[in-house]
Formats: sequence, structure tokens, C-alpha cells
Amino acid sequence: MSNILILTGAGISAESGLGTFRDKDGLWAQYDLEDVATPEGFQRNPRLVHNFYNARRDNCLNATPNAAHSALARLQDGHPGTVTIVTQNVDDLHERGGARDVIHMHGSLLGALCARCETRWPAPREMGALDPCPNCNLPATRPDIVWFGEMPYCMDDIYDVLAHADLFVAIGTSGNVYPAAGFVTQARQSDIPTLELNLEPSDTISAFDEARFGPASEVVPAWVAEWVAA
Repeated sequence: MSNILILTGAGISAESGLGTFRDKDGLWAQYDLEDVATPEGFQRNPRLVHNFYNARRDNCLNATPNAAHSALARLQDGHPGTVTIVTQNVDDLHERGGARDVIHMHGSLLGALCARCETRWPAPREMGALDPCPNCNLPATRPDIVWFGEMPYCMDDIYDVLAHADLFVAIGTSGNVYPAAGFVTQARQSDIPTLELNLEPSDTISAFDEARFGPASEVVPAWVAEWVAA
């Protein structure tokens, strides 16, 4: 199997201290998603949205990659074929763990985006509602995050990689956020073998050919070890 497509979700970063949507006491539980993860919420109260993502960005910058991130970087280095990592996560732990050319389909906490002219630039540690865009100078700065109701990034590229994959692997994803949740179905329709590595079964577990369960820092390195030497 020369071409491997890996989809990662919040579960791969949970052991690095970055919470998932499902955490009862996590950062997400303190907010209504309609207020902080939609374009309409940003229009209503940009200060609230910036405060939320400033806190998430601070958490991200203080976190460190775990063994699962490092294992996927080893797989990229040691596998003779292509290993493409597509992540639903907005942290940079894959890159800090050594991975290359990661596709961030939901954007990045480390990016800023102008809501008016769509200019992008590196985000400072803290952003505010009145921060001017470096291009048009309007106070329309927002996090470069794909919110609910918006189209994820790089979908054409992702579908092209999936069409040429010899193996599809989903790691630490709940299977309830589309379009990513539909990747496994498309893989199955194309007779591409599928594998889920997760703490517990996802909502799409029945679509996978094989599944292994446990903490990402354990199951991901164990699986990678079957492909490349440690």
C-alpha cells in the first residue's frame, strides 16, 4: 500500500491537553457553539469570539506534541509511499511533532483572516475586534478558522488524494462532523481499505474494515511500528 491518507481529529491532541467538543469540563463546554463558531456569532459579538479563540490559541501554544503526533511524522519519513495527513484540528501539533505538508481543512489557530478582503497573515498570540487588516486596514480581523456553515479548506485536494489512496485511516475523530465524516464511505465505495484508531468507536465505526481502540499515544505508535522501524 503505497499511498496512505490519514484523517485526524481532536482525539489525537487530547493527551496533549487540548480538549475535544465532548469534554464536559473543557473550554467548549463554557460556550454556546452558535456564539463562537459561526459567522453569525462573530457578527453579533466579535469580542466574545476573539476572547474564545485567544484562549484556545494560548492553550495550543502551551501544549506539546504527544507520541501519536511523533509517530505519524516517523511514518511520513519512513514509508516508501506517500503519507498525507489531513486534520480537522486547528492546532499545530502535527507540524511541531515533525509532520510535513499537513492539510488543515478547518483552518488554524495560528492564522488570521480579514472578513472583508480575505487577506491572511500569521496570528498574534492575542487578537481583538478592532485589529486592522494589514491589507485593507479595516477592523475585520477574524481567526482563520472554518466555522459551522462554512466550506472546509482544500476539499478538491483532499478528494484527489483520497481517490488515489491505497489505505484510509481515521485517528481520534468522532465521525459526526461532515464532510470529513463521509470520507470513510467514499473510501469504501472505491474499495479502499479503511482503519479506525480511536479511544472509543466513532459514529461511523460500522463503515470501517478494521478498528483498534485505546489512547492515541499508544495505538498510533503501535500501528506505525508495523510499517516502519522505530
